[in-house]
Amino acid sequence: MTQSMSQYIVLLPGDEAEWEAAPEERRQETYAQHREFAKLLEERGHRVTGGAELAHSRETKLLRTAADGTQTVTDGPFAETVEQLTGFYLIDSPDLDDLLEVCKVLGRGEGVIEVREMKGGTSS
Repeated sequence: MTQSMSQYIVLLPGDEAEWEAAPEERRQETYAQHREFAKLLEERGHRVTGGAELAHSRETKLLRTAADGTQTVTDGPFAETVEQLTGFYLIDSPDLDDLLEVCKVLGRGEGVIEVREMKGGTSS
């Protein structure tokens, strides 16, 4: 019998200006954390089904619909904040508690990682 898995999205907010200014050594340390994260997920029975590092928020396109139904498209970030969504993972997992433990690899240092179950997100 196959264990039922729930689907989660792991959201990675970050300071884009800090990342752009980061020396190559710091970037490589970050990428090493992501490789460790992926390895631990696999070893512990979780499965990455998608994910990506996102382009800078200055490349964002925002579609707004007004109450009267008119729509406009604007450039740039949708929120005036230092932190923007910088990447994400889609993960099938049989165990949220263990997934959160593995996510701690990405949360070393300062910052927040958001983990949300996807509605209707169950696979076998």
